[in-house]
Amino acid sequence: MAGNYKSGPGKGRFKKPAKIGRGTLEAVRTEGPHNEWLGMPPYYIHYLMMEGAEYNYLSADAALGIDLGKKITFRYKETQKGNIIEKRSLGIVIDPSELG
Repeated sequence: MAGNYKSGPGKGRFKKPAKIGRGTLEAVRTEGPHNEWLGMPPYYIHYLMMEGAEYNYLSADAALGIDLGKKITFRYKETQKGNIIEKRSLGIVIDPSELG
């Protein structure tokens, strides 16, 4: 079965689809490096501010690599810990009208 069907214990339940975030990157704050357990590589938590909302992005890189003022898009989940951006979903929006 295609889609968001989840098999295993509790069959028949559906995962909530990820939400889409899109807007202009206003501010970035980085914390880290963090180590959860022995053998895990260090990671950094980037807090992205966009249109008055804060989103968390975990990365192995100390620098986010996206300049302030750029239009970005990503998939995220709302959790008790905040809005968490899915791994490898953060990107810059390319507007064809601005190419030239």
